[in-house]
Amino acid sequence: MLTILGFAMIATFLVLIMTKKMSPIAALVLIPALFCVAVGQGAKLGDYVIEGVGNLAPTAAMLMFAIVYFGVMIDVGLFDPIVRGILRFCRADPMRVVVGTAVLAAIVSLDGDGSTTFMITVSAMYPLYKRLKMSLVVMTGVAATANGVMNTLPWGGPTARAATALKLDASEIFVPMIPALAVGLLAVFLLSYVLGLRERRRLGVLTLDEALVREPEAETVLAGAAGTGDGAGLPRRSPVLSAGTGAATAGTGADAPAGGGEDTAEEEAEEEEEFKGLDPNRSTLRPKLYWFNAGLTVVLLASMIMELLPIPVLFLLGAALALTVNFPHMPDQRARIAAHADNVLNVSGMVFAAAVFTGVLTGTGMVEHMADWLVGAIPDAMGPHMGLVTGLLSLPLTYFMSNDGFYFGVVPVLAEAGAAHGVSPLEIARASLAGQALHMSSPLVPAVYVLVGMAKVEFGDHTRFTVKWAVLTSLVVLGAGILFGTI
Repeated sequence: MLTILGFAMIATFLVLIMTKKMSPIAALVLIPALFCVAVGQGAKLGDYVIEGVGNLAPTAAMLMFAIVYFGVMIDVGLFDPIVRGILRFCRADPMRVVVGTAVLAAIVSLDGDGSTTFMITVSAMYPLYKRLKMSLVVMTGVAATANGVMNTLPWGGPTARAATALKLDASEIFVPMIPALAVGLLAVFLLSYVLGLRERRRLGVLTLDEALVREPEAETVLAGAAGTGDGAGLPRRSPVLSAGTGAATAGTGADAPAGGGEDTAEEEAEEEEEFKGLDPNRSTLRPKLYWFNAGLTVVLLASMIMELLPIPVLFLLGAALALTVNFPHMPDQRARIAAHADNVLNVSGMVFAAAVFTGVLTGTGMVEHMADWLVGAIPDAMGPHMGLVTGLLSLPLTYFMSNDGFYFGVVPVLAEAGAAHGVSPLEIARASLAGQALHMSSPLVPAVYVLVGMAKVEFGDHTRFTVKWAVLTSLVVLGAGILFGTI
């Protein structure tokens, strides 16, 4: 019964948010509360929620101070060179913009933290997507999938969990998987190219001048950031789109629900406010402190990788130091904190709401029963192929469960079943990484709320668009692992 109710709870949640019948926060709180009562454990709801909040509180704290830290770094211009480089590559070609999104997300993912990856990627690319009337779910989908593949780095989390759960060396798991993961990353770049071509066919190609023709001031903004003020050498627009028709055609992509449509006056004003975030003359820039900020960020990321202190503590210290050095006057510090308060509140609220969902799912025993049912449903004839089975199971299980639940609860059981048929634990561990491209869009991953929140995309729209491409990418990684003989 708990197995059925567990799947029913997850299905109900996904249907309600994808059909936009409920907001993610409301669904994350009310649906598990209802199912907790349905299984006869309503009296323990408070205990489950408190336990879930306690487990996710460090994550919420990390996200809060990470948003402040990287928000300040974006304000002071630390990532402007990356933005300029990406913009030079992207020009105003939708195909190049989408590919640039994938490349930027993959590069920034080297720090091993999805939240920082999404903050930097969205901050750099969001204004360009808005100005060109491109689909924002394309941006979130490509960024999440690229980060999911890169999340398998030994310091990213899943590899370390698999190594710990099976008492293996992380390098023995990761290094042989590098070719398969490289193929997966190439698949993400190919996907971004295809999606970019679809956006190009829908919108056409503009020069930067034409993309900004309506607002001369905004033209100066992006030209300064890109270093291409006169648009020389940039591709001319396609005859499909004239400079004045972008708003009218932006909503025509069948698979791009957040692409745009005609802007209201308020949306135009908001767009301009966001767009000016790239202003090379903004008052928050601190060029004299560039190398201090770069050094501080390197030290912070290195400390995360070396685990010198808990990550929430590192970001708390980093945010305090960054604010104090870059904005020594109290009014300026308050202004910077207020500027990022909206993102902090949205993300932390979503994390604590997710704590209700995970608390009930775990506390009632639903997760355990669901995992046992799936493992028990594996036919004996598949025993010699437990690597393939583990890879396939990693897709739904890492989507519907936390990485901790999957790697510490399910993977050891799969490894034991595989060992009975001569399948090594290393093969099981490597196969368990295949589903990470999908995992990064799971409603149980706090970082995804940073992504959709900053991109102003409905979580349901992101899910509906991204899941199919993330599944395809995960299957490519699994297939490549089998082909190269590592799974």
